[in-house]
Amino acid sequence: MPDQQPLKVGILGATGTVGQRFITLLSTHPWFTIHALGASSRSAGKPYSVAVNWKQTTPLPSLIKDIVVQECVPQAFAECAVVFSGLDADVAGDIESAFRAAELAVFSNAKNYRRDPHVPLIVPLVNPDHLSILPQQQALHSPPLTKGFIVTNANCSTTAHVIPLAALEKAFGPLDALMVTTLQAISGAGYPGVPSLDIIDNVVPYISGEEEKIEWETRKILGGISTSDTLQEFDMHADTPLKISAACNRVPVTVGHMINVSLQFARRPPPSPQQVCEALRAYQPDAQLVGCPSAPLQTITVHDEPDRPQPRMDRAFQEGAGVSVGRVRQCPVFDIKFVVLADNVSIGAATSSIINAEYAVLKGVVQ
Repeated sequence: MPDQQPLKVGILGATGTVGQRFITLLSTHPWFTIHALGASSRSAGKPYSVAVNWKQTTPLPSLIKDIVVQECVPQAFAECAVVFSGLDADVAGDIESAFRAAELAVFSNAKNYRRDPHVPLIVPLVNPDHLSILPQQQALHSPPLTKGFIVTNANCSTTAHVIPLAALEKAFGPLDALMVTTLQAISGAGYPGVPSLDIIDNVVPYISGEEEKIEWETRKILGGISTSDTLQEFDMHADTPLKISAACNRVPVTVGHMINVSLQFARRPPPSPQQVCEALRAYQPDAQLVGCPSAPLQTITVHDEPDRPQPRMDRAFQEGAGVSVGRVRQCPVFDIKFVVLADNVSIGAATSSIINAEYAVLKGVVQ
């Protein structure tokens, strides 16, 4: 890829929170160049600098300011090799389906197709090999597709904890049971998000649909891929015996989801906390090994300090592309417990989609 011309990419939902992060990350990308921006009819026809209410901590990239926003229709993105979707779920389904039918490669942050058994749900630092089900997705489409497809990335909280889980499964075998309690930043609700009078000096112990998503997404991601001759009746994602219970809370933090994890291994005896720390530090996912430029140099940073990680201090490390783990210790109920922190807008959203696309380019999936 480094010897080729940059690939043209488009961004759907470009004026939203995730769309803005896509722009921040892609404006300096070594392989991709932003060619088209899509948003609602309210924004279409306006220069991006006029259409957007820019909320990033970095300035709006100068090369993007004058790009005219398009409506989210495939014709406006026909020259794009990759289309990134930061659309809200209430509109993403039909739009992404139309782009796929128009033979465009869609990498989506929306939830609409995550449950589809033939759409890979990929955390790029865990299971990029799930791209292998794309030929089935294309073959089962009517009419069959040659280039178009949809790839989804996971919920921002699922992404945070599933990365260390994958590292531990790789080192010590399958997990038997898992309990997670999330402390989720307000940026996870988008903009304008949670009303200030609901979240300041408060914790909200409920996020609609979030606990269910974490429970089934974790299983789909860690479950592996099966094959079958009867594709139309078969869920391509293999089942996993993992039992998981999630509890989700919204907290007054701007960026950075923190999750308390307690887990039990299937194999006995379980690893010690020191062995767990060593395995987390040593973890190298395929996306890193094959040279995806947006993959972090250190996938999991393990903190020895008793009060780390913390959102304000650790979320921006490696531009939010990795995760931080701390307080690794024995669990009196299960085997091991720890705290994990991830930048929910970067690796929890836009960065994951970008690494997924990079991996697809390197593997020849994007044509």
